[in-house]
Amino acid sequence: MDNYPQPMSRRHALKNLACGFGYMAATGIAQQAAAATLPNPLAPKLPHLVPKAKRVIFLFMAGGVSQVDSFDYKPRLAKDHGRMLDFTDQRILAKTGMGSNQRVMQSLWDFKQRGQNGAWVSELFPEMAKHTDDFCTIRSMQTEGVAHGPATLFMHTGSLNFIRPSVGAWVNYGLGTENEDLPGFVSLSPAMGNGGPRNYGNAFLPAVYQGTALGRAGMKASDIGINNLQNEMLGSDQQRRQYDLLQAMNHEQCQGLPQNTELEAVINSYELAWRMQSNAPEVLDLSKESEATKKLYGIDEEPTDNYGRQCLMARRMAESGVRFIQVNYADNSNNPAWDQHNNMPEHKEHAMAVDKPISGLLTDLKQRGLLEDTLVWWGGEFGRTPYAQKNGDGRDHNPTGFTVWLAGGGVRPGMVYGATDEFGQYAVENPVHMHDLHATILHLLGMDHERLTYRHEGRDFRLTDVFGNVVHDIIA
Repeated sequence: MDNYPQPMSRRHALKNLACGFGYMAATGIAQQAAAATLPNPLAPKLPHLVPKAKRVIFLFMAGGVSQVDSFDYKPRLAKDHGRMLDFTDQRILAKTGMGSNQRVMQSLWDFKQRGQNGAWVSELFPEMAKHTDDFCTIRSMQTEGVAHGPATLFMHTGSLNFIRPSVGAWVNYGLGTENEDLPGFVSLSPAMGNGGPRNYGNAFLPAVYQGTALGRAGMKASDIGINNLQNEMLGSDQQRRQYDLLQAMNHEQCQGLPQNTELEAVINSYELAWRMQSNAPEVLDLSKESEATKKLYGIDEEPTDNYGRQCLMARRMAESGVRFIQVNYADNSNNPAWDQHNNMPEHKEHAMAVDKPISGLLTDLKQRGLLEDTLVWWGGEFGRTPYAQKNGDGRDHNPTGFTVWLAGGGVRPGMVYGATDEFGQYAVENPVHMHDLHATILHLLGMDHERLTYRHEGRDFRLTDVFGNVVHDIIA
């Protein structure tokens, strides 16, 4: 009896036949079932405060829009146009170590009072001007950094040069996602320069909170999509078996490395990608929108088609539960889009590309009832000087006084807050630092910027570092 081979159990066969892959898959599937009961890092979280906004759409104007040519009317510029006056600012001091006479330069575009609130807006943005009663214009912004790289990083991360999590990553970390089938944080057509991926990165936060980049600066918005989301070579059953095996292997490896947040992020990304196959293509498919809606955004028209498509995608993502959506107007050149050092008339070209799409976005959000709980943030990394750079026909960088606007999401509509001096160079009334703006945005989303922290290398870090005050005056 002992000479006969003993029957092989199913478990023994799975372990020893075919290199044990059958056992690995079975074990992995069991682990997946157990892991399903573990907390999902992207699950919705309770806010610290009662939120006024559920999501953010950030319309980033890379390069710095001139405030004195758009939303900050300064008659003194026309009065003193051509005069040589002393302008001492950070940029000049950094270059020369002393003050310098510069030629005052008037706005190239006429200003008019718009809306019931009578806000001054130039003819550069005739479509956005129709919404002055909807947004809160902050004319007293200040920031850090006089060059694009540091200032852009500061706008996105609250830091000039250290690697810190981006605003969207903090929001993703603090609130989780509203839709587990889509990323919680998306950056549309980001630029590769001036911070590049760090502008939507997670830094030391767990990798699961980083942004998902769709497209890149310079790419046609009509080509934006998610590569390799679907496999045309395998059927759904084969793909499911392949996915289960891959996740089983990942989960088994993760068990031995419980603190490996990168591996956990990979597992989560595979799970998200699997769910996205049936959801993301529909969200990015603009063909189902009516012709009237497309026309509202300037789609299939030039020069508005590209940014119009991005803005419409942003609305569809907001509608589908994406928490933070950044819509970049940028390029990959050394001089970002709005960076007119020697050719201010070029501002008009960029304005024509974004004015109608942004106006269409605000109209569309309002018509659908989404503007009430969607915070729309418009602005660049800094403004521009009231004088002509090198006595030419362009303007230099100005971080000491510039304009952004916020709409919806609990801000006071139609409000004009703060002011710069009579030339539009320095914020002199109710200055709002970028740290303050970050604190206010988090507050509107229901998060206390002093309590939204992450412990790293023995210290509790936050978006606003040790600074920032909520601007309660602009909150409805």
